Amino acid sequence: MISLNTNMASMAASYNSSNTNRELQKSLQRLSSGLRINSSSDDAGGLAVSMRLSAAIRRTEATDRNVNNAISFLATQDGVLGVASKVMTRLAELAQLNADVTKTTSDRVLYKTEFDELVDSIDSMTDETFNGTNLFTGGATLQVITSEDGSRTTGITQANLSAIHTSFSGINLTSTAVTTTIATVDAAIDDLAELRAQNGAEQSILSYASDLLKINQINLEAANSRIVDLDLAKESSNLARLNIMQQAGMSMLAQANQSNDAVLRLLY
Repeated sequence: MISLNTNMASMAASYNSSNTNRELQKSLQRLSSGLRINSSSDDAGGLAVSMRLSAAIRRTEATDRNVNNAISFLATQDGVLGVASKVMTRLAELAQLNADVTKTTSDRVLYKTEFDELVDSIDSMTDETFNGTNLFTGGATLQVITSEDGSRTTGITQANLSAIHTSFSGINLTSTAVTTTIATVDAAIDDLAELRAQNGAEQSILSYASDLLKINQINLEAANSRIVDLDLAKESSNLARLNIMQQAGMSMLAQANQSNDAVLRLLY
C-alpha cells in the first residue's frame, strides 16, 4: 500500500532512533558518573539493596571508630597503671631501705614522708579521665558494641585502683612491722599486675573486634560495588554500539522521509 498521509517507515525509524538516543544518554550518564545505577528506574531492586548495604557500611565504620576509642580508653588507663607500677616499685624500695639498722630516726622520717606522698599519688590517679569518662571507678564495666547491628558487645573495666590505695591505709612506715609493710606492698603489686593483665586482655579482644569490623566493611563495600559501580569496559563498548546505531537510525530516517518522493513521481 502506498499512502500520502502516513509514512510508516518514517514513523518506525523515528521511534527506533528515539529509543537509541535515550539509551545513548543513559550510557553517557553512566560513564560520566561511574555508576551503573543513577536513578531508581535503572534498577529499582538493585537500588534498594544498595541503600541497605550503604547504611550497613556506614554503621560498620561508626562501630569501628567507637571500638578504637574504647581501645584508646584502655591504652590511657594502662598508661596510668604503668606509672602506678613505678610508684609501687619505689614503695617496695622505701620499705626495705627503712629496715636498715644503720638509718637514723631522721632518715626514717624522710622515708616515711616520701612513702606517704607516693601513696597519696596513687589516690590522685583514681581521678584520671578519658574524654570525661573516669578510668577508675571501683571495677565498673562499660559495654562496647562490637557489631554494626548492635547484637554483640564486650566489656571494658574501669579498674579498681582505689582498692590498691586503700590497702595502704593501715601502714605507717615508722611504726608498722617491716614484714607487714613489705607484704602489703607485694600484695598491692600483685593486684596492680592483675589490673594490667585485665586491661591487656580487653585491648586484645577489642583489637580482634576492630579487625573483624574492617573485614566486614571490605566485604560489604565489595558487594555494594558489584551492584552500583559501572563496568567501564563493557559500557564503553555499549556506547560505541549505540553511536553506530544512532548514525544508522538517522540515515534510515532520512531515507524513509525521501520515500514519498516516489509517490509524488506517480502523480506527474
